[in-house]
Amino acid sequence: MSRPTVHDIAKEAGVSLATVDRVLNARPGVREKTITKVQEAVARLGYVRDTYAANLARQRQYRFVFVLPDGPGQFAQSLRSALHEAYASQIADRTVIRTVRVPIGDPHAIVRTLQGVHADGLDGIALMVPETPQVRDAIARLKDAGVAVVTLVSDLPNSRRDFFVGINNSAAGRAAGSLMGRFVGGRGEILVVTNSLRSRDSVERRFGFDEVMARDFPSVSVLPSVEAHDDPLRMARIVTEVIARRKALVGVYSMGSGNLTLLEALRGNRRSGRLVVIAHELTAATRQALIDDEIDAVIAQNVGHLIRSAIRVLRSLCDDLPIYEAQERLRIEVVLKENLP
Repeated sequence: MSRPTVHDIAKEAGVSLATVDRVLNARPGVREKTITKVQEAVARLGYVRDTYAANLARQRQYRFVFVLPDGPGQFAQSLRSALHEAYASQIADRTVIRTVRVPIGDPHAIVRTLQGVHADGLDGIALMVPETPQVRDAIARLKDAGVAVVTLVSDLPNSRRDFFVGINNSAAGRAAGSLMGRFVGGRGEILVVTNSLRSRDSVERRFGFDEVMARDFPSVSVLPSVEAHDDPLRMARIVTEVIARRKALVGVYSMGSGNLTLLEALRGNRRSGRLVVIAHELTAATRQALIDDEIDAVIAQNVGHLIRSAIRVLRSLCDDLPIYEAQERLRIEVVLKENLP
């Protein structure tokens, strides 16, 4: 009996070959109902993809390095989990991926790590690091060696990187500003916190936030940004001091992904649920805070799409193929308690 093929899957599921290909390769743009139909057809037919034969036919193996933040942050953990899932899927076929963790708050350690990445035998690298002159120099060295470079979440536009994978952070900041202004009723003061303003995503979000607040909610006073550097004691001190001094405080905008320390600081000051809080990135902590009415809205991005997109883009760059930007464009998601996925 012959082995089932993708043609058999398409016929069994009642979909096109292109749809089968998208599902098998974990590409976006397919409805969950259709994905389920294709997966059920695969199970019924007992289809097993002959990866070894495909590798031999294409005679190509990709070697990528992902440089991601180290530490206990839940967003960083979700990125690493998404990378693990993608690596186990068909999208990572013929691809060897190594993960390197760096302490985001230590620019010297980041540069030492990048300098220690050997370009020999490396096809591409994906980076989520703050931009410094030394980081730009390290990227230039990798580019001179013929390595494809993609940035994740936070862009490095002044470097020689090839492509940025992530949401439009200025637009994300504008969305946060629009929500904040409406939620606070166009009055009071807003505390703005982040891990570090060395990360360009925070800077762009702040610009977008300020643009909307100044234009649409001029009666709201937005305080200068403060940095917590993932230090719970520092975050607690900042929140305590602002609450004590700013009686008109009505909201908090958290531009970074370190929301657990912020939530703990608000609880410690008995202001949890009493201030409007807008945060970024849907993690276990922010999800629960939405349920508990401690956060009013989360501006999110699909980390699975982010990682899969980075792998696809790196492969296209290595093969000198066009990048389908519409496919790789990440949507800004506004998550409320009422629409939690």
